[in-house]
Amino acid sequence: MLDKPLGFSTRAIHIGQDPDPSTGATVPPITLSSTFTQASPGEHKGFAYARSNNPTRKNLELCLAAIEKGATAAAFASGLAGTHAICAALLRPGDSIVAYSDLYGGTYRIFERVFRPWGLDIRYCDDKTPAAFAKLTDQTTRLLWLETPTNPLLHLLDIRAIVGAVRGKGSWPQPLNPAECAGGGRGPVVVVDNTFASPALQNPIALGADLVLHSTTKYLGGHSDVIGGAVIAADAKVMEPIRFVQNAAGGVPSPFDCYLTHRGIKTLAVRMKQHCENAAKIANWAREQRGFEKVYYPGLPDHPDHALAKSQMAGFGGMVTCVLRGGFPAAKAFMSSTKLFACAESLGGVESLVNHPAIMTHASMPREVRERIGVVDGLIRLSVGIEEVDDLIADLQAALAAAAK
Repeated sequence: MLDKPLGFSTRAIHIGQDPDPSTGATVPPITLSSTFTQASPGEHKGFAYARSNNPTRKNLELCLAAIEKGATAAAFASGLAGTHAICAALLRPGDSIVAYSDLYGGTYRIFERVFRPWGLDIRYCDDKTPAAFAKLTDQTTRLLWLETPTNPLLHLLDIRAIVGAVRGKGSWPQPLNPAECAGGGRGPVVVVDNTFASPALQNPIALGADLVLHSTTKYLGGHSDVIGGAVIAADAKVMEPIRFVQNAAGGVPSPFDCYLTHRGIKTLAVRMKQHCENAAKIANWAREQRGFEKVYYPGLPDHPDHALAKSQMAGFGGMVTCVLRGGFPAAKAFMSSTKLFACAESLGGVESLVNHPAIMTHASMPREVRERIGVVDGLIRLSVGIEEVDDLIADLQAALAAAAK
């Protein structure tokens, strides 16, 4: 658009938002048509059937690729639909995935309940060091699956170092032609779930990742009113088999869902600044409260990954995870007492939410697996919204008093 690279907010607002050529509408209209009239068989304007392509979805995908600094993007009906498409497109029975053990419960569920029975070997790494990931990677490994910050314990993984450690190990997935792909022959495809950070704070492709996954339901949509997912690729050739699955399996978002997500992205930068500011104040307050046994937040100087967060991210995020003294009874009392923090699934909306991972987002994990990685019954996850932070702290203070009883 200009002679210099566009800044993040400019890309978020302008890419995929060209004025409508027929009316001049500044905001492109939502295209709801399920089919498109062709001049003759196969002669059309790039759109034939809305499952395959849709103008509103195309605009969103252009924006997603721009804000993640990728070559191309594919939008899905949910983050897990994107996860499914990656695995179905790039893996075959006998292949293996290496993933960090602290990950979203829904990802664990689809790995264990869908793809392990399908014939995949899923290997979980308990150690964050690059050497540990490299040790689990062999010639059957086609995907390296990273989440950073992790859900729910907010560990950070050094993307650049881990990518470097597994290059030359593992194998490029069968559907891809190494000669045509920038990453071909370098080892497994590296996928980073960037949902917790958002592209406003972290760009995994710039750190060496091949694919970025988002639940756009969270910070990208930002208003808790639309479900969606996205996959962004560093190399368009890597996206080809994923886009094939997007069309063939049909897990696509509706035009209205695409519009809402795209609308939310326009304010992502300013929202993330407030999320980060509020979360930092709450984390510092929480660590002074006797009712909390542990407080996890990458912005705290004593967080083990604080230095990595400062170097890898542009902010520390809007998530704070705490362990209450008193176990589940205290957690239940706490979560039943908040007025501004809604007890609800999900995260990343303008409003504050409180979640109990063991019962809610990570219930699909067996208890012994949850507890081994630290998801204990007293653990709660705060998605800090953009309300007045003093009001949020007062809400949490009252809930702590209820938990203490």
